[in-house]
Amino acid sequence: MRSLIPGVLEVTKPNGAAAPVVLDSPHSGTQYPADFGSIAPAHVIRKAEDAFVDELFAAAPQCGASLLRALFPRTYIDPNRSLDDIDQALLDEAWPEPVRPSEKTRLGHGLVWRICPPDHAIYDRKLPVAEMRGRIDTYWRPYHAALRGALDEAHRRFGAVWHINCHSMPTMAAPGMSNAPSGWSDFVLGDRDGSTSDPEFTNLIAETLRGYGYDVRLNDPYKGVELIRAYSDPGRRRHGVQIEINRSIYMDELNVERNGGFAGLRDNLTRLTEVVCAYARAAAA
Repeated sequence: MRSLIPGVLEVTKPNGAAAPVVLDSPHSGTQYPADFGSIAPAHVIRKAEDAFVDELFAAAPQCGASLLRALFPRTYIDPNRSLDDIDQALLDEAWPEPVRPSEKTRLGHGLVWRICPPDHAIYDRKLPVAEMRGRIDTYWRPYHAALRGALDEAHRRFGAVWHINCHSMPTMAAPGMSNAPSGWSDFVLGDRDGSTSDPEFTNLIAETLRGYGYDVRLNDPYKGVELIRAYSDPGRRRHGVQIEINRSIYMDELNVERNGGFAGLRDNLTRLTEVVCAYARAAAA
């Protein structure tokens, strides 16, 4: 069963035997709101997308998992940021609530992005507070409500839930990551240094991917951000892992197009989801 908020999100529930597993793709949206008003070239903005990640995991409901995907772009408002991660330099007046800007905001990638990598300004104007609030209420809050609802529903039914937060990473290091390892791995898994997941779940994903022939790193350089921080609590059997996929293994990064590796990776991620769902069913029993 599918539920849709046009232009905002889509949730697809499991087909057949459900498992206490939820996948979400918060950064693969391509429906750009009419009031975005970006001055950055389209090809620059598009490179900020985690392009096609939702397609890579599209078979998750057939495996027994719920799948949530954002339809809006992360540059418009980023659901993987906290509500107080406000970039005051972007606003035409002071934000009326407490702010706690993160390192992401310093780089121009806060709740609403100011800069597109490497250094392209997104706006030639300041945003009114009312416009920022509108984005929060129309996009950020519904996305978080949908994710929280899917996780809570699975937890109520099974007594536990396993969450995979799905992303892709550019082949070249992003700004602010000059100390990143040379030569990206195929995958980086993040559980915020073990605080969002039982290590057994993180290791299950890592070892399954390694069994398919991929190179996998843990928490280096991506540890996970807001969506696993906010909704994970291993002590209450709520486990969350962020997965970052090297874009070069499935897409042409320059032209934002699928490459010859796309179908094979999609098949392997379907197999991974089947493994995770089988694990979750057994662990929750």
